[in-house]
Amino acid sequence: CKRWYWLCSLHRHYISYLQKELKYPEECRKRGITGKVIVEFVIEKDGSISNVRTIVPVYPALDAEAERVIRNSPKWKPGSQLGKPVRVFYQIPIKFSLG
Repeated sequence: CKRWYWLCSLHRHYISYLQKELKYPEECRKRGITGKVIVEFVIEKDGSISNVRTIVPVYPALDAEAERVIRNSPKWKPGSQLGKPVRVFYQIPIKFSLG
């Protein structure tokens, strides 16, 4: 199914990008704050990202970092329907853990 291929491809790129770009906020590291921030956004027809917002917050500094990394991500591969690019609403969990 093309949809599952698209999702698997999206997740591979997402994980690779996060491993490189995500920075654990020093304040949270010192205080031992961990958790899973869930961010939602839209992948536009041209692959750009819009409408980024945290829907499950953990702590302001972690939420801000999760949003920053999504906002600054390179263009994504847009969704496709009947061979044409379409906007896709997406939600991603970003887990912050220590050790």
